[in-house]
Amino acid sequence: MSNVVKRIFIAGHKGMVGSAIVRQLSHLPNVELITRERNELDLLDTQAVNQFFAENSIDQVYLAAAKVGGIVANNTYPAEFIYQNLTIQNNIIHAAHSHDVQDLLFLGSSCIYPKFAEQPMVESALLTGILEETNEPYAIAKIAGIKMCESYNRQYGRNYRSVMPTNLYGENDNFHPENSHVIPALIRRFHEAKLAEQTQVIAWGTGKPMREFLHVDDMAAASIHVMNLDEDIYQGNTQPMLSHINVGTGIDCTIRELVETVAKVVGYQGDIVFDTSKPDGTPRKLMDVSRLEKLGWVASISLEDGLKETYQWFLANQNTFRK
Repeated sequence: MSNVVKRIFIAGHKGMVGSAIVRQLSHLPNVELITRERNELDLLDTQAVNQFFAENSIDQVYLAAAKVGGIVANNTYPAEFIYQNLTIQNNIIHAAHSHDVQDLLFLGSSCIYPKFAEQPMVESALLTGILEETNEPYAIAKIAGIKMCESYNRQYGRNYRSVMPTNLYGENDNFHPENSHVIPALIRRFHEAKLAEQTQVIAWGTGKPMREFLHVDDMAAASIHVMNLDEDIYQGNTQPMLSHINVGTGIDCTIRELVETVAKVVGYQGDIVFDTSKPDGTPRKLMDVSRLEKLGWVASISLEDGLKETYQWFLANQNTFRK
């Protein structure tokens, strides 16, 4: 193995995905991780980002920084979601190119796909239909990021790749009682119900919709795998609809199965009641991951094992969460 040290910048290293990438890269030899706190480097400041790249000889960039949130946040602050995400990725991608960084990985989201995309969703479904209204500004920004990477590859021969994960969960997730996604929300709800000895927990909807979930450690492993694939194996860098890769398990479950598994992991033994008057949302949302599998990577953490690990992390860190 080469003794040359590779300097890798992880933008968004405090977030769920960024911190998972840091954990895994930190175990590799001949790697120097470059990170900056928000008060050290404002990614919305074009001049500051450019100066950072000018002063640091960077070999690779993992662009995991983003403004993220649930449905309520996306609905309430659409201007912030589109402006901040576009600005962060524009600043980093262009500065990386300007300072001759050849390798960059942009992290997107499965919400880039049309609201009524065929299931499972293939990469070529991009831009074939209207988006889900609630997070359209965020999705538009992520689509722009894909196309920006693709464009710098086409025009300048860069090696800027994009990965689109399914629903993520795990260490450093957001367990806020109002703003969290489904898995951290369920873990917290069942944990508190167990402590309070509640006889029942109410879940929204029928429990029939199907969703796919990927542990963040698997996401980090997939990101590192894709980043380091040889160009002749990866291919598609400059081809429209082929410059991004889906990342998921390729397996989904019903919301009812998810709820029952979380209850089992937490040790809640009361009744679970589904309030069928509440909305179900999209019937199914599953990623086609056959392209990633052909490139040599498959998820390794089962949902139940991942939930157990996440619950243990929640227990160890619950005193740091907002009430």
